[in-house]
Amino acid sequence: MYVAIAGNIGSGKTTLTEILTKRYGAKAYYEESDNPYIGDFYNDMSRWAFQLQISFLGSRIEQTLDMLSSGEKNIFQDRTIYEDAHIFADNLHQMGLIPSRDFATYMKIFSLTTNLIPQPDVLIYLRASIPTLVTQIKRRGRAYEMNIDEAYLSRLNEKYEYWINNIYKGKVLIIDKDVEDFVADESVVERICQRLDEMMSQGSDNK
Repeated sequence: MYVAIAGNIGSGKTTLTEILTKRYGAKAYYEESDNPYIGDFYNDMSRWAFQLQISFLGSRIEQTLDMLSSGEKNIFQDRTIYEDAHIFADNLHQMGLIPSRDFATYMKIFSLTTNLIPQPDVLIYLRASIPTLVTQIKRRGRAYEMNIDEAYLSRLNEKYEYWINNIYKGKVLIIDKDVEDFVADESVVERICQRLDEMMSQGSDNK
């Protein structure tokens, strides 16, 4: 079972990954949180956008190769390589922060990689409004995230919705983080696991 958890900054991906990993006795693969470019990026996006995304892409490729060679039967992944490209890099390109030539190079590397790796059996998408994201970002208190622009988060949310509804092909379990608080309410976790088990037992795509 290979399950990936997708969602905007502050949506709760890491927390849900921890919960489900313990629940299923699985192996967790977490997003790189100490990327060497991330602090510089939030201080000067136009200068560091491409370097940040290439660094994340390389980290994701390395992680995926480790996943493939691990021999683990059950894996939960915190954020996917697809989000790196279709959400974050694409958004920075459209904002004019990654030049088209650099973006084309990035997408070429991305396409070569995704043709060689498996797609998750189920993608869990954490949908969350801007107020929910801002509250959770402030709660976890990462210094480099304290000045994230809400308009930036909003653009990412729009990208996520478009990606889920129009680009991603595969099973998607959508969790509305505004109302489904899997941290405060254990019954929400039970429902998520029930839905996940049902989707894993099905052979066709289910969104």
